[in-house]
Amino acid sequence: MIIDEIQIRVRYGETDQMGVAYHGNYTLYLEMGRIEWLRKLGVSYKSMEENGIMLPVISLSINYKKSAGYDDIINVKTKLKNKPTAKIEFEYEITNEAGEIITTASSTLVFMDMKTNKPTRAPQYILDVLDS
Repeated sequence: MIIDEIQIRVRYGETDQMGVAYHGNYTLYLEMGRIEWLRKLGVSYKSMEENGIMLPVISLSINYKKSAGYDDIINVKTKLKNKPTAKIEFEYEITNEAGEIITTASSTLVFMDMKTNKPTRAPQYILDVLDS
C-alpha cells in the first residue's frame, strides 16, 4: 500500500516543562501525516469536505517508545493498512533523527456524508487512485 513520510520539527510550544514533546501533540503529528498522505494521492482534505465528505477519527492507538524534545526533527511515516471501504485505516511510525522508533500508532477513520451525517463508502476517486 501507499506510504508517505514527512518531517516535522518539534516546536517549543509543543513541549512540557521537561522539554519533551507533550503526548497530546502526537495526534497532531499523525493528522499531519494523514493529510500529506492524501495530498500525495492528489486528494485534498479541504476539497473532500467541499464535496460533502468528512473523515472523523473513530479509533486511535498510540504507543510511546522514546521521547522527542524541543527542536528535534521527527519523521512521520504514514501507511494505509487496508483498501478503504466505509472506513480507512492507517499505521504510523515516528522516528527521531537517529532513525530510532519513538512512537508507533494506528488510527481508523470513517467516511461520513456531511448531509446525512452517516457513514458512506470511500469516494470512487480515492479507490481509483489506489487501484492504479
